[in-house]
Amino acid sequence: MVRVISSQPRKQRKARYNAPHHMRGSLLHAALSKELQGKYKRRSIRVIKGDTVKVLRGDHAGTEGLVDYVITRDARIVVDGVSVKKADGTEVPRPVDPSNVMITELNLEDKRREQKLSGE
Repeated sequence: MVRVISSQPRKQRKARYNAPHHMRGSLLHAALSKELQGKYKRRSIRVIKGDTVKVLRGDHAGTEGLVDYVITRDARIVVDGVSVKKADGTEVPRPVDPSNVMITELNLEDKRREQKLSGE
């Protein structure tokens, strides 16, 4: 987790932008749905490709879809079905901040992730 002592927003933003690679994973956590919170006894987890999320904020609030990919550098995720139209009419994916989504279904293909969640 990126720790910033200052209460100034500019310094908090700067800490996020300049965070080292090994700390960026903490910026990619999203809340779990109530059912998943009860099942796994935790409030949030890192978002990975293949998770199903529901967008809670912004123009696409209420949209549910699979995570297509994660942009670690910018701490953003790309959700299937969340896109914007360009001036020429083509649609491009709209990256979403992980804090604005809720995970509704987990991708448990990774056995290490499954073990971590089960508490073993």
